[in-house]
Amino acid sequence: MPGTSFFSDMLQGITERGRKLLFAASRSTDAVEADLETLCEMLLSSRGEASGMAIAAEILGRWSKFDEAGVEQFLHMLSEKFGADTAKLDKAVDRYRTEKSPAAVIALHTAAEPRRQELLRRLNHAPSGTAKLVRMRQQLLASTDRSDAYRALDADFTHLFGSWFNRGFLTLRPIDWSTPAHILEKIIKYEAVHEIAGWEELRRRLAPADRRCFAFFHPRLTDEPLVFVEVALTRSVPSAIRDVLDEGREQIDPDQATTAVFYSISNCQEGLRGISFGNFLIKQVVEDLRRDLPGLKNFVTLSPVPGFARWLAKARTSKAEPMLSDEDRKVLALLDDPAWAGDESAASEIERLLLPLAAHYFLIERTPEGRPVDPVARFHLGNGARLERLNFLGDRSTKAMRQAHGLMVNYLYKLEDIEANHEALAQRGEVTASPAVKSLLGRTGEGRRGGKGEISRPFAQVMNGKTGGGRA
Repeated sequence: MPGTSFFSDMLQGITERGRKLLFAASRSTDAVEADLETLCEMLLSSRGEASGMAIAAEILGRWSKFDEAGVEQFLHMLSEKFGADTAKLDKAVDRYRTEKSPAAVIALHTAAEPRRQELLRRLNHAPSGTAKLVRMRQQLLASTDRSDAYRALDADFTHLFGSWFNRGFLTLRPIDWSTPAHILEKIIKYEAVHEIAGWEELRRRLAPADRRCFAFFHPRLTDEPLVFVEVALTRSVPSAIRDVLDEGREQIDPDQATTAVFYSISNCQEGLRGISFGNFLIKQVVEDLRRDLPGLKNFVTLSPVPGFARWLAKARTSKAEPMLSDEDRKVLALLDDPAWAGDESAASEIERLLLPLAAHYFLIERTPEGRPVDPVARFHLGNGARLERLNFLGDRSTKAMRQAHGLMVNYLYKLEDIEANHEALAQRGEVTASPAVKSLLGRTGEGRRGGKGEISRPFAQVMNGKTGGGRA
């Protein structure tokens, strides 16, 4: 990317000139020897672009050499020393209470902004500043400090990153077997759903004509994918990941495909956790695929259920308002045998209970905030997808068996229904699901005994540790 290289070289040149001007003007090594808090104050008071970039580069250069203790001290300094100016904020609040004018609102907004937001903006001017700040937030997220001050610092990062990584700045690029190797290496590294064992496996996912991969990139993170999605073009909706990844599978002509299957979506930058890219990625990829392959009619996922096994373990041990009969608990005890999936009889008994429990997990259970408890479900349902099908033993990998007892699900993206589905969840807390999924509710012990056709709502309340239940 020649344009990006030229811009980076220009920033580096300005920074170097700024360092010479800054340190020459000080006639000493004060700027070099100043502690980081002083340097941060200098950066906030700087008016020259070159000197400001030089100070920002000096700060980030020192930060990059810190050990774990140094990182914690630096983050603590940002959280404690560079918040809002409380005196100015109090004055602005008093003014707003008396005036209620647009000018008073602007003054209140300005005074309420923590000084570190402007500090982070100025640090971003340094060469590679964006990448370093993403790394800095990654360190923040890894910190064991959960104080209000640290949460406030993270809120500032999130606020700024939400603007800097706006969809308008992102570029969608196809990833295929001809993509430069240094990017392909990162696809292998960042794959978070179905591990890529090496180059040969990556080739099987990218080279065939019925496979696609797309990634979002940002102009300030050269050749660093932010999020990528792997797509299989098929004639039907798959129920198991082996149907997609099996080495001996039948390959098809893309023009014969009726279904696009999003089988892996991986976020690449831990420091950008919580910054939404995937929803834009899916919608953009759908548009591109429809344009290039007009024969595609269905857009679905084949998704993991990373929180299901943990939730079910709690359900099995809960005695308050149990939805499971003693007989059901004995059947579910078969899950404790690592080889249960290979026993046809045991698997059949488990399937009978597991699918209704999974329906309850998706349609009834909620977080304290009233959202679906499964993180992947929150993503797709929040994007307006429909919960289409539950797939028993859809993934027999060690990871999937540990996280979900092998369960996978299909979410359907039906473009004309996306907005209505999203509003149903956002406004009324309703999960849009197919009739087949809804019909599974109430097939466990509590539902059979009560004869009400649904699983005990008090159980959902107990499991979430709250008094208000979600709606199906």
